[in-house]
Formats: sequence, structure tokens, C-alpha cells
Amino acid sequence: MARVLLHMKKTAAPGEIVEVKLLISHPMESGQRKDETGQMVKRNIIHSFRCTYNGAEVLRLDLHPAIAANPYLAFSLRAEKSGTVEMRWVDDEGAEGSASAPLEVG
Repeated sequence: MARVLLHMKKTAAPGEIVEVKLLISHPMESGQRKDETGQMVKRNIIHSFRCTYNGAEVLRLDLHPAIAANPYLAFSLRAEKSGTVEMRWVDDEGAEGSASAPLEVG
């Protein structure tokens, strides 16, 4: 679907706050713009985003047309135990994207 840049620490102490930064390459077409022929360009935005840590949901977002192209998301989570941080998103055309990273806590 899209190119993704994910940045977060690979290791953390128990209870440490870990910042997750994610840049998703996506045009985020609002549906309010016309093409060169004067036709409205169909809306296509990432409308839902979900992040889980060891299978437990830590963040859920509903995005709207005002979000910029190539959305940048940054959020924090508390490192409790080693596991995987997984992110998934869906756009208006039904295309799904994902990114994940392991987090070693110790």
C-alpha cells in the first residue's frame, strides 16, 4: 500500500515510556479537489488506525479529510514486557497497511 517509516526504541526498562513515530506515505485525497479535466478527485484517506502492544489495543484513531498527505503520527506507550508493537490502518479504497516492531523490556 504505502511506504512506511517507523522509529521507536528497540529496548526499554520496565515501566519506561517509549515514543513511537510513524510516517505513512499516502496521498490522503480529501475529495474536495478537481483534476485537470474539472472532475472531482475521489476521496481516499486513511480513515482508521489501530496500534496494539502484545495484542492489547493501546491507540485507536479515526482520521478525517483535514489530515495532511503522508500523515505523521507520534504517540507514547509504557513498556511493560517484551513483545511486538503492531500498527494497522485502512483507507477509503479498502487498502490496508501495517507496520510492526519488537520491543525488548528488561
